[in-house]
Amino acid sequence: MKIRWRRFNLYLLVTLAAVTVWGCQSSPAEKKSKKLLSTLRLHAEGSRDGTKTTEMVPIYRQNPVMVRVEKLHFMDEGHVASAKVIDVMGGFALQIQFDHRGIGLLEEYTTVNRPRRIAICSQFGKEFKQQRWLAAPVASRRITDGVLTFTPDATREEAEEIAQGLNNVAKKVKTWVER
Repeated sequence: MKIRWRRFNLYLLVTLAAVTVWGCQSSPAEKKSKKLLSTLRLHAEGSRDGTKTTEMVPIYRQNPVMVRVEKLHFMDEGHVASAKVIDVMGGFALQIQFDHRGIGLLEEYTTVNRPRRIAICSQFGKEFKQQRWLAAPVASRRITDGVLTFTPDATREEAEEIAQGLNNVAKKVKTWVER
């Protein structure tokens, strides 16, 4: 029995090319997750001084708690280094790691404004169609490591989408800063 090496090599080459072309393509879910973007705005709890710099916002959709917050945020998604959803007792939480500038801002806010709330707002979803006040944790201690962990008013899928979107924004900001 004779083996035709040229034909064998041609079949091997075609097979390798097919595996390379079809095997290395991203799945539609991976492409979608790379396109996700989210915002994150941290607002300081406002005082009842009668000025127009504060507003009342509802935190939690099911049983809303009205919190007075400053209209201008003191931190945003531009300060995020990474975000992830973590498991905690009884559910999940969103953990945000801030960059060097964000670490300083968070430490400053939690030192000066203790024990006030940090109201957290996010826009996410396709074309930012969903905007929601996710939480308003009390800054009961000084946060020096730049990690903010809170239980969001969101489903786990929404929290994963927010985290993925924040990570994508963080990558884009990092590339812009390095230029």
